[in-house]
Amino acid sequence: MITTTGLTKVYQSRDREVTALDGVDLHVREGEVYGVIGQSGAGKSSLIRCVNLLERPTSGTVTVAGQDLTALAGRGRRAGAELRRARTRIGMVFQHFNLLDSRTVLDNVELPLEILGVSGQARTRKAKELLDLVGLAEKAKSYPGQLSGGQKQRVGIARALAGDPQVLLSDEATSALDPETTRSILQLLRDLNQQLGLTVLLITHEMDVVKTVCDSAALMQRGRIVESGTVGELLATPGSELAHELFPVGGTASGPDRTVVDVTFHGESASRPVISQLSRTYNIDISILGAAMDTVGGKQIGRMRIELPGRFEENVVPIGFLREQGLQAEVVDGDPAPKTPAGAPAATAGPAGTTAVPEQTAPPVKEAAK
Repeated sequence: MITTTGLTKVYQSRDREVTALDGVDLHVREGEVYGVIGQSGAGKSSLIRCVNLLERPTSGTVTVAGQDLTALAGRGRRAGAELRRARTRIGMVFQHFNLLDSRTVLDNVELPLEILGVSGQARTRKAKELLDLVGLAEKAKSYPGQLSGGQKQRVGIARALAGDPQVLLSDEATSALDPETTRSILQLLRDLNQQLGLTVLLITHEMDVVKTVCDSAALMQRGRIVESGTVGELLATPGSELAHELFPVGGTASGPDRTVVDVTFHGESASRPVISQLSRTYNIDISILGAAMDTVGGKQIGRMRIELPGRFEENVVPIGFLREQGLQAEVVDGDPAPKTPAGAPAATAGPAGTTAVPEQTAPPVKEAAK
């Protein structure tokens, strides 16, 4: 539904250039909620404003619903009209609501319909339907100054839906709201995604937003996307920075002859007593150094940092058992990097401090227990 290819945005700042986007490739599938997360200055807002061409990209292409929007830009009046028509299929929700204080709630929602030339009765009927959809039918005659922050954002969402868009863009829509209101707005976005078949692209710096509502996510740093995929895929990817941010765990080895392992639970494995099975099967004492569990997309997902007795070489089989149970296991390095046992596949490098354990099947339990 949304695809950017080689997207670059360079701003001129006095005597120097600032690169906000540096060759961004992004693909958002139809009907999904996709989150782009990153710290301030990562390029998130520039990205979402380039998707609907509120900001014109320096280079690269933006395609929405099969239409190349960048091909409609900068070619005279007729092309401008085509771009405006294309934008009606893209709704946008802003961080600071952008409501007109002099107009009632109903009038604010009617505004884009006025611009589209919809007749008075038709636009009023449509605006009332949208206010009912976002739970604010009783506030139609109120003014923005009489509303709470969450109510203002609901009006902004209703207004963004006025043109019956296929895509809804959300630029930090919950960052100015308290946690409880944030949860209600995120639930509304998910409901609209499911009821209307909307594709939602949201920008955020809050990890809880990704955990609560997103099907897929991308991590941006310094104008580039460094990781992307479904939330499940990212959690199962060895060395994923986003997985570590979503479910942070801490704790260090209690001694030099210990192996610390980060274990990721998702899917059916999250509800099974795998750690206790590991302890009983191999008759080893396991220490839990830290854990973080949550529900993502209706499924329990989490990470746990455990400590096994003995060095890495002595724990290849127990760690293989964890992987056989459908868990992702990453060994946290000590000062010297653990050596790969003779004859075992080489491990793949993760971020600093971790090593992804090579694919390995544990031997049958009866043999392992001998």
